[in-house]
Amino acid sequence: MTLDELRAAIKADPDNAAYTAAGWEPLYTAGPTARIVVVGQAPGRKAQEAGIPWRDASGAKLCGWMGVTDELFHDPSSFAIVPMDFYYPGKGTTGDLPPRPGFAEKWHPQLLADMPDVRLTILIGSYALKHYLGPRRRKTLTETVREHGDYAPFFPLVHPSPLNFRWQAKNPWFVDETVPALQAAVAAALA
Repeated sequence: MTLDELRAAIKADPDNAAYTAAGWEPLYTAGPTARIVVVGQAPGRKAQEAGIPWRDASGAKLCGWMGVTDELFHDPSSFAIVPMDFYYPGKGTTGDLPPRPGFAEKWHPQLLADMPDVRLTILIGSYALKHYLGPRRRKTLTETVREHGDYAPFFPLVHPSPLNFRWQAKNPWFVDETVPALQAAVAAALA
């Protein structure tokens, strides 16, 4: 199935009928020549309404961590942005609801099959780490991110939300060690 046919199939899936009826498009980007895949949780409400993933303060921080411009990050010939769910899951009691179970298992393999040049997959947050690293991940998100070199071609990260400033203050090694390693991995994958 081509990438265009796959997008149509996602929209036509009965599990996504409510989103399609509301006029929401599945929010991901993918191109057949993408070298890097970024896997996050699910689009936020503002991203879903705007139709552009990571076009917010978190996206700006992520671009800084990766050492790329916003324009390059949103260029599907270089980067695929493939969250664990392609639709905003709604608001929960302590933040957004988690991505729907089974969504990534159903759609990610089909998307990735159409992107044969992927060299690096950046995993952001616990849902992406659990799905892609499974029992290989460390006991905590922090330990997994700190030992990022053990997971190539995957690169685990914390969420770049401005709300994570306390975590970053407690873990100065992240900016000193992990960010430069991420920038080197991104540059190598795009070369």
